[in-house]
Amino acid sequence: MGARKFAITNLGLLGCVPALRALDPAGACVDGLNQLAAGFNGALRSLLAGLAPRLPGLVYSLADSFGLTQGTFADPQTSGYTDISGACCGSGRLLAEGNCLPNSTVCSNRDQHVFWDRFHPSQRASLLTAQAFYDGPAQYTTPINFMQLA
Repeated sequence: MGARKFAITNLGLLGCVPALRALDPAGACVDGLNQLAAGFNGALRSLLAGLAPRLPGLVYSLADSFGLTQGTFADPQTSGYTDISGACCGSGRLLAEGNCLPNSTVCSNRDQHVFWDRFHPSQRASLLTAQAFYDGPAQYTTPINFMQLA
């Protein structure tokens, strides 16, 4: 249909969302799911690199959600986080066993949580992600960032 510019985000650490951590007695990530995400991400990168020379005018930016999340989890304090495993809104263990509903427990320090609910990033995490992909460090976008794409 003529589209030639694409901003694509790969999969993050799917096995580290609070809903899955709550299933583990120690609150650990599900490594098998993260390995599957990494495999998908490798295939996606390869597919895009192969498409570019075959589709005249194709311009894309591939954002590395997986790498950004790994970096954040390795040093959460740098981004101002004190909680990378639990949700800010929900119920049960890690506030991740029940959905975020009007009568749910809500944390008092939402900007210090990576996750808002069982599956979704917090507003701060979304903002930092958008900044990293738009015009942040080159390590998180390839071959160009979203600002250059726009």
